[in-house]
Formats: sequence, structure tokens, C-alpha cells
Amino acid sequence: MEQRPPSIPKKVEKGPGAAPPQQRNEMEQFQLLQKDAAMDRTQEQNFAHRCWRFIGQMFTNLTGTRCREMITMLTRAAAESDPMSTQSIASAPSLDLFGERVVSSPSQVPGFVRNIHQRLVSKVPPDDRLFMDILRLTDAHPTDVAVTLLRCAPSCDRAAAIMWKTIASSGETLDKVLPTLLLVMQDWPLHKMYTSDGDNKDVFALAGTRVVWEILRLPWCPEPFMEYSPHLLVALLFQVFISTEQMPEEISTFWRRCQKEHGLPTSINRFAVQTLKALLRRLQCLDLLVAMERKRAWDTLLCADTHHYAVGLLAREMHRVSIPLCSCIALHLLGLLSREEPRWDLPATAFLVEVLECLDLSEWGDSVLEIMTRHLQSESREMHRLAIRGLMVLSKNPSMAKKMCSLSESLMELLRNADGEVVRMTLSVFLNVLLNKDILISSPTAPRLAEALRPLFNNDNSLVQLLSIQLFQEVMELVVEKGKKPLKRHVRQSLLPLLFHCHDENRRVAEASRETLLCAVRFLKRRDLKQLLKMEDLWSFCERLLAEDRSRAAEHLRQALPYLESRQEPLREAAIRSIGITGMLMKGQPEELQLICEALQALSTDDSPSNTNLIVQVMLNERAELLSSSSGLRQPGQHQIPCKRRPAGAPGTADAGHT
Repeated sequence: MEQRPPSIPKKVEKGPGAAPPQQRNEMEQFQLLQKDAAMDRTQEQNFAHRCWRFIGQMFTNLTGTRCREMITMLTRAAAESDPMSTQSIASAPSLDLFGERVVSSPSQVPGFVRNIHQRLVSKVPPDDRLFMDILRLTDAHPTDVAVTLLRCAPSCDRAAAIMWKTIASSGETLDKVLPTLLLVMQDWPLHKMYTSDGDNKDVFALAGTRVVWEILRLPWCPEPFMEYSPHLLVALLFQVFISTEQMPEEISTFWRRCQKEHGLPTSINRFAVQTLKALLRRLQCLDLLVAMERKRAWDTLLCADTHHYAVGLLAREMHRVSIPLCSCIALHLLGLLSREEPRWDLPATAFLVEVLECLDLSEWGDSVLEIMTRHLQSESREMHRLAIRGLMVLSKNPSMAKKMCSLSESLMELLRNADGEVVRMTLSVFLNVLLNKDILISSPTAPRLAEALRPLFNNDNSLVQLLSIQLFQEVMELVVEKGKKPLKRHVRQSLLPLLFHCHDENRRVAEASRETLLCAVRFLKRRDLKQLLKMEDLWSFCERLLAEDRSRAAEHLRQALPYLESRQEPLREAAIRSIGITGMLMKGQPEELQLICEALQALSTDDSPSNTNLIVQVMLNERAELLSSSSGLRQPGQHQIPCKRRPAGAPGTADAGHT
């Protein structure tokens, strides 16, 4: 594999019709500020809560310097309202006023974060520097701040929520923190990372999701959430899946605490789905949400056995809504699936296959081909299906089709698969590859492929029949010159089945059979048979084909027997007439009696016997009696299978032997 997908997408387009942030003019914001700053001192114990409410209102359309000015105005009002606050702050670590340094040593960062959290938990109102401290500290040490805050407040209590929302108020700061949140969310159930003070205590993956949920509840959507939305969506889908399958006791205990504090959904996977929906609403994917609700896909997503189906459905709906978003998710999934030990590989592959058309295959095709080839070796039936679907998309690309020639052996094995859907898609892959004019079939491959295709002519699935017949024709036309001689035997064995299917009730199958049969007689250089086909004299073709080589009469009879059980009467009629001709040609052959008895047994199961059927039964019954008598069997009649009825005008015993 030549390249790997980038770890983080640079930009992702917003969903169609993305709404702008809620607008407020500065005068309204200032009036709100003055009103709440003059509130009665009896409410000052809840000041931290009010503080954040103002921040949510005022940050709606403010960034950079203006945002920080509003924070300073707000917190100064709080500081002035309580002269004791200055004394409480004096013992706390301080930051450089001009931003040239945040703390004297990175090892002090975790302690400072814990200190801020504790001050917000207490009843002491924050001073005018606190929110600026949070932003500046996070700008300088995003990983230490994020991990420490997740450790000291994993359930994201009120104080932690204020700190996270303060961080989210600055898009530049949030952009530095999101990669750490994503690492935590993707490392189920616990994430281990050292902070600058040497602490390596585990962090709950769900703690990261709690933070995302709180930020998504803001009245505006931070810009970095739009840019990181592909990674966030994948991380949330992964948590839905993994929390459905695995639930360690420590996670259950943690989640019970979250439920008690915040009234969250009863199960972790439902909370992850709830967060996923909130993110999709922020991305303005409303049609997608409606479609998923209408198809009850969210419940399907919550079941481990059907999770990958729902992920595939989500991908299809998302592809309809936002191709740029799908493209970024596909690149991220390529990176995940390219790992030596991929996690969540079945759902990830289900999503990737649905959006492969969004990728530039000239750049990423090799990576996709490597992944799909590896999945062909999987023991999972569903993974087989997904791998073949992925190869179907790749095979439509001429440059990728050439690279897929090396998979011919693996694909031929799949033609013997019991899963009809896998067989159908494998046939489509072969046909797509052979549409490339520069590709020929090698001499070793052609006979093996032809041998695998012939049993599929009589498959229960009409589309499998059609594709196998069409592919057989391609094999004859595209085999290299030195491969034609070993292929002739397989072509001769295909003539009678193709002739039967010329009578198929499915018009497309019948037309393809006639066209392929014509190609076969040309391949064998049989001008006499070619002329009869062009005259559409199929029965003369049958008589000529069967009569020309009596030594192959037993082989022809064996080929006809399966068609006696066909659900299509025209195919049964064609098989019966050929059996009648073959029965006369087999006289004197050692295995004649056994094959006639097999034919009679098959004929007796016909619930709606035709006139031809009954005549052939009479003829073969009489022949079986003669063979039994001549061989000295004790009960000659034991091989006779009585006809259900003899049609009017049917030949008697004496005449039947001369039919």
C-alpha cells in the first residue's frame, strides 16, 4: 500500500442549508449583562451557573478579542460583588499577564486545572481572570488540560461543563483539544495517557462523549465540530457498537453515577446514539434523521447482530445528503481498517463500501483493494458479502480492474459458495473486469472458470443464471490462443444445457443462452450446428447434437436429468425430448439400465406431466423391462415405474420400441 489516509481532515463542508449562529447585537448583549450583574446578592451562590448562562448567550456571535472582552466584563462584575474573592484567589497559581508564558513548568498544569475546577465547584464566584486563564492555559497545554479535566470530573459535573464550554467558546482553543477527546473516545473502555505531572490514571472513553454532548447543547455550534465531524461520527458509532457488546463493571458503575447526576438515558449505547443524533442535527442532516427514524434504523443500530446493517443504511442516506462528509469519513475509515488489528471492522467496512464512489480511486484505490482482498479470507459470511461489494465498485475502474486480475483464483472459489448473493456479485466482478479491452483470460484460468460456471446455468436465481451464461461467452471470446484447445471440452459439455435454456421462460436468460450457444458452435467451428441455430430449428439442432456421437449418450442423459426437476415446464419438455432421443441411442451400453431407471424416477416426480413426458415414460419403461429380462433379474417389473395416465393416442408397447 503506497499511501495512508490523513489522520485529521482539514475541512468538511457543512450540511446543506446550515443555519448561521443565532444573532444578537452588542447593545442587547450589554443590556443582558447589566441586568444580571445587578441581580440580588442572595443569588450569588449560584453565580457560576449564571455566569455560564451569560457566556452561552453572548458568545453566540463573538470570537477572538471581543469574546474575551465580554468574559472580562462579566467576571469583573462578579469580583466587585464580593470583596472576599480577591483573598481567595491570592493563593491560587497565577498566569503571565501578557501571555508570554502560562505556567512556570508544564508539570504545574494538571494541578492548576484541578484548582480551577475546585473553585468552580465551591460557592466562591470566579474572578475576572478565571475564564481567560482557562483559555490561555488550554491554548498552551491542550492535552494536559483535557486529560486532567476528564480525570478529575469524568461525569462532567456543572463546574467541568462550565470549563469545557469556556474552551468551546474559542474555536482556536477547541481545535487544539478535539484530537485528545477523539483519542479518548476511540480507546474503549479506558484511555491511558501520561500528563506532565507523571499521572497515568485511566480516563473513561465515555467521559469524552459526555463532553461532546455538553458542547452540542450550546446555542451555537463551534466551527471545529464541523471540521472534526467525520471523526466524531465514527467515534460515536464505534461507541454504540462496542458498548452494546462489552460492559465492564467499572464502566457500569461510572455510568450509574452519570445517570444519577444528569438523568441520562438508561443505557450507554442509547446515550451514544442520542449524542450522534445531536451532532447530525448540528450538521443540518435533517433528512437523514427523518429517513433513519422512518426505517427504525436506530433500534437496528443498537443490536450487535444488526449494527452493521444500520451503519450501511446510515452511509447510504448520508451519501444522498452530503458527499463531502462521506468522503472524509471514508478516508478516516481507510486509516482505521489499514491497521494490523482493526477494531469495529465489519461496521466500518459496511460504511466504507456504501461511500466508495466518493473516493478518488486513482489515489486511494490500492488501499481499498488491499483491505477488500484481506476480507475475502474472512470466515464471516457478512464480511464476504461486503468485500465482494467493494470489489464490484473497484472493478468498474479500468486501472483497478487490471490490478484485480491477480484475484482470479480467490474469486473462482467464491463461485462455489453456498451464498447465492456472493455468487451473483462475484460473477459481476468477473464481468466488470473483462469489460476492459486490455485484459485476456490465461490458458490455466479459462478451463477452470468454465468448469465453475456450467453448474450455475441451472441455478435457482435467474440473475445468477444470466450472469454465468454471459460470463461463459466472455471466457470463450477472451481466452488467449493457446488456451483454446483445453477449453474445447468444457464448451462441448455446455451445448446441451445452453440449448435447454433457449426455452427458458425468462426472456433475458433465453436470449443470452441463444447468443452464447451461437458463440460456442463458432468456437468449435461447427458450421452445421451454426446454420440450424440461425434457422431457429432447435429440435433439429438437438437431434444432430445427440446423434453425432453415440459414445457420449450417457453423458447427455446425465446432463438432462437435473432439468426434469425444473419448475419451468418448457425446460422439462426440452429435457424429456432429449432423454427420448438419448434412450434410443444408448442401446447396448453397459450403464443403460441404471441411467434409464434414474430418468424414470425423475419423470415420476412431475406433478404436471405433459404428453411428451408420458410418452417418454412409456418408452423408457419398456426398454427397462427388456434390459431387466435379458439380464436375468428375478422381478423384471421391479424397474418399471407405472405412468400416472397414458394420453389418448399414445403409442402401445409394440410401437413404442420403434419411436
